[in-house]
Amino acid sequence: MKNQTNRNSEMQIVISPLSAELMSIQDNSGTEYLWQGDPNYWDRRAINLFPYIGRLTNESYYYDNKLYKMRIHGFLWETEMMVESASENSVCFFLSDNEITREIYPFPFNLRVKYNLSGYKTNITYEVINTGDKRMFFGIGGHPGFRLPIESGLDFEDYYLEFNEKCDPVLVGMTDLCFLNGKDTEFPFQEGKILPLCHELFDNDAIILRNTCREVMLKSSKGRKGVTVSFPDMPYIGFWHNPKTDAPFVCIEPWTSLPSRDGIVEDIATQPCLIGLQPGNCYANSWSIEVHA
Repeated sequence: MKNQTNRNSEMQIVISPLSAELMSIQDNSGTEYLWQGDPNYWDRRAINLFPYIGRLTNESYYYDNKLYKMRIHGFLWETEMMVESASENSVCFFLSDNEITREIYPFPFNLRVKYNLSGYKTNITYEVINTGDKRMFFGIGGHPGFRLPIESGLDFEDYYLEFNEKCDPVLVGMTDLCFLNGKDTEFPFQEGKILPLCHELFDNDAIILRNTCREVMLKSSKGRKGVTVSFPDMPYIGFWHNPKTDAPFVCIEPWTSLPSRDGIVEDIATQPCLIGLQPGNCYANSWSIEVHA
């Protein structure tokens, strides 16, 4: 299935049916904001995550006393979706459960990932419908990478992350293998809202925060162009690039849930951060990426 292109007078985006993954975000001057993939660092660009976020201990979980196997970040990131509807500035991708998904995730569902352009903003909406007769449990979120520098003549270290308000963030405690260790700590920002970027920031893998405000800008005082990610209904935000590398990008990842606890094969019906959706109900969550051209 071919990629979908949506455009308006300010910008253009390209989306792949694989994971409904954004492949490009360009303003009308041709500036590319999205990381373009490189197998030397990370060969993807902006995967969507469902029905789990992060790692499961032993790549396993329990549901209804049965053991299931599932890889990191669930299965959507390596699953092709169909285009349900499309127009010049919007597109909706669709996936329902099938024999393959039910082997690793036993719930009937309909999933839609919708993109809509408005000015310089790309609005992304996740919609999950429980089509079964039991409560279903899941996490969902985004994993977009942004190329750095965005403008020529700048360096990675010229950029910083700035939240729209002062906040008191908490760093979610993680083991070296990226499982929860229960040791959350304060993570103060400069001036209460600024996190300067440097490659060493990611030497211990992803930085996952809670208790932040829900809008963050990637910017540089030496340049004009940047990106704002707004995630009003996502309680967690992650920042990542490959540990101990000079990777020329940063991921800004809004999540609804967290990985499993260290050494514990979780029962997803009791893992507290997961969404529990009753039969017949619909869950929707919207977030956005706005470029500053």
